[in-house]
Amino acid sequence: MRRRKQTDFNPEINMTNMIDVIFSILVVFMITTPLMNQGVKVDLPKAQAKSMDQEKYISITITKDREILINDEIATSSQSFRKDFREVWKGDPETVVVVNSDRKVPYGIVVKLVADAQAEGAVRLGFLTDPTHSRRRGRH
Repeated sequence: MRRRKQTDFNPEINMTNMIDVIFSILVVFMITTPLMNQGVKVDLPKAQAKSMDQEKYISITITKDREILINDEIATSSQSFRKDFREVWKGDPETVVVVNSDRKVPYGIVVKLVADAQAEGAVRLGFLTDPTHSRRRGRH
């Protein structure tokens, strides 16, 4: 009886196709990542609170350079804030006003803008914070 000649088996994997796919995915992530950073950069204070699920709201943003923005679009100053807020507010008591202030902004500036918003009729106010995840019980 004859023995069959063993054929040599080549255990190598063709890596060219896999490398092409990985580079394609890398290029997609490199292009899309900068597009995900939108809005105004604000360093928020830490706090724990329930999240607010609300569709109708007006945001008041105060950057660390003390720039005041209404709905991240309308740049205003502290002198013309009430007039600009009144135009966006339109007197709807169901609209929530969310204050988004950098932690380095003096408290007095934030309080003045909140008081101005309340003087225009805003009653539902909220403050945007960065939630803390590592808070220990019993310590404040």
